[in-house]
Amino acid sequence: MKTTIDQVKNHLDETVTIGSWLHNKRSSGKIAFLQLRDGTGFIQGVVPKSAVSEEVFELSKTLTQETSLYVTGKVVEDSRSPLGYELQVTDVEVIQEAEDYPITPKEHGTEFLMDHRHLWLRSKKQHAIMKVRNEIIRSTYEFFNQEGFVKVDPPILTGASAEGTTELFHTKYFDEDAYLSQSGQLYMEAAAMALGRVFSFGPTFRAEKSKTRRHLIEFWMIEPEMAFMDHDDSLQMQEEYVSHVVQSVLQNCKLELETLERDTSKLENIKAPFPRITYDDAIQFLKDQGFDDIDWGDDFGAPHETAIAEAYDKPVFITHFPVEIKAFYMKPDPDNPNVALCADLIAPEGYGEIIGGSERIDDFELMKQRYQEHELDGPAYEWYLQLRKYGSVPHSGFGLGLERTVAWIAGIEHIRETIPFPRLLNRLYP
Repeated sequence: MKTTIDQVKNHLDETVTIGSWLHNKRSSGKIAFLQLRDGTGFIQGVVPKSAVSEEVFELSKTLTQETSLYVTGKVVEDSRSPLGYELQVTDVEVIQEAEDYPITPKEHGTEFLMDHRHLWLRSKKQHAIMKVRNEIIRSTYEFFNQEGFVKVDPPILTGASAEGTTELFHTKYFDEDAYLSQSGQLYMEAAAMALGRVFSFGPTFRAEKSKTRRHLIEFWMIEPEMAFMDHDDSLQMQEEYVSHVVQSVLQNCKLELETLERDTSKLENIKAPFPRITYDDAIQFLKDQGFDDIDWGDDFGAPHETAIAEAYDKPVFITHFPVEIKAFYMKPDPDNPNVALCADLIAPEGYGEIIGGSERIDDFELMKQRYQEHELDGPAYEWYLQLRKYGSVPHSGFGLGLERTVAWIAGIEHIRETIPFPRLLNRLYP
């Protein structure tokens, strides 16, 4: 009977066949131990010389790393195994023998491993990271479906910048200028005016060279937009969403978090509500902590975000940033027009901002004024202005960066480990 490693629990004391690859092996006299993987998990195959033919035993001792196999054996319980089971092997069939596999059990540098990303994905740690990433994606769809959101897909090639910056990848769409999407937000606002609650999930791009453990040129964003929801409503949705995702990973990725040696006690407390501080209070806090490199009107850097995060054991919202340092579409606070109804959500443990969001400007005349101030004219932005002309309503939205969230929840040092495949296998990354 063929099965997979994650399903062996359903075949205790039965003989099964698993299609697998040899992750590693060791032998000791009259017994060989095969570390097998099949994409669903890892299991040890035990090959006693006394229980198999001489041919199978000799083959088991000479198998090379990443050779593909059909392994047949009896499923038995093993309390020492993270999986809880092992395979008492009776037969081994080679599918294809691998020679000179470049990623050996010895230590390799990150750059070497990223250059071999197509193979590095096979390692236990990378397998665990991808499973955590997958659970975050699965629970994201679960959450928004439960909350009545509709998935809408914005274009990847766009004619306008969502953030009003110059950090865009430029291309030509036939005879017109086009850019790789910086955000799907503007389109999601249009969709929210039709469907009420919507979200997108797709790739976004930043054309800025950065060599830090926090930044990527290409990353994936989850971007909900919600009609008839104000700034406070949005903050509540954000903290409920993040809490749902973290608790889903804790529940469904126990083995992966153990493989990653993640201190799960730091995640168990991640439940709504989250603490909130204003930008003004954050600036004062930093000055009290001895930071003399930031003043009112400056944006926060990594050291500032880390210092703020360390004061809390949950993600923390920093709200009401100065209008001048935020995007053109963010609604000013009616009680203080110098600041916007917006927030950044800062993850604990120094992982930085994972969400940026705001209430959007819904007034036609104010948005028209913003267009003039930011020199946003022409057909590329005209449709967005029309959203404020035909049945405008209060609405809010946010964007969560998937890779940075994966890095935080999985406890990973470098964000590039969260990407399945860098573009051109790392050649476009600085």
